[in-house]
Amino acid sequence: MRNSRQNGPKNNSRNDHRSKASGDYKKSGGGGVALFGFHAVSAAWLNPKRHCMRLLLTQASVRQFETIIAQAKKLGLKRPAPEIVDGRVIEKMLAAGMVHQGILLETENLPEQELDDLLAMQSLPAALVVLDQVTDPHNVGAILRSACAFGIGAVLVTERNAASQTGVLAKTASGALEHTPIVRIGNLSQSLKKLQGAGYWCIGLDETGKSALHEIKMPAKVALVLGAEGEGLRRLTIESCDEIAKLPTMPPVGSLNVSNAAAVAIYEVMRNKW
Repeated sequence: MRNSRQNGPKNNSRNDHRSKASGDYKKSGGGGVALFGFHAVSAAWLNPKRHCMRLLLTQASVRQFETIIAQAKKLGLKRPAPEIVDGRVIEKMLAAGMVHQGILLETENLPEQELDDLLAMQSLPAALVVLDQVTDPHNVGAILRSACAFGIGAVLVTERNAASQTGVLAKTASGALEHTPIVRIGNLSQSLKKLQGAGYWCIGLDETGKSALHEIKMPAKVALVLGAEGEGLRRLTIESCDEIAKLPTMPPVGSLNVSNAAAVAIYEVMRNKW
């Protein structure tokens, strides 16, 4: 049992976050990414850091979104006029099966922080989440949502073999992508050493842990490290953590999906800090 393991086939695809290609979005011309769905687009539309290029609405979604447009105007945000289109126009721009709710926003990706910039902050976050090559955008989006909901300062993801800021990730995050920073890191072991040097106690979540997570007395600053779908934490990552903890489960369920394990673990870490 690996507590951060996803039951199902392994995803071995290499994912370069610098690539503008997105499997869920068929571009209509410019660069960037397409966000879709009410919550993801609303949060992006109201984020001053977002450069919004094009907003497509179906007639049915206009009334639902008009309050968001009004809020943006009140905030003085520069935004393009919405285009009213048939729902089939949006469907043709997305991969099959994407639930868009009649709303699509073409926008540039948010800038991602560097670890050194994060650690240079005058007041460091009490807790961070570190993802060891988690590739599924649904999982990363769900983890971002939990991180935002429970007050995690940032989510650190690896440069290689990690999900990028696709529309699927943003929709699953349900607006959290606009509020919880993503920090890209190169060598994970070296990054954990930097975190430790800044006073973070790095707790890896893995079935090999001797203690259950709830048994650990949480230090002032914690970095919670979660492993990839199907594989869990890599050996060098485990060796680089200060402590390895497990989430006890009851039969017949031997493990949790990484996003479910993250939600439980994040709550356990943060409830001691409220």
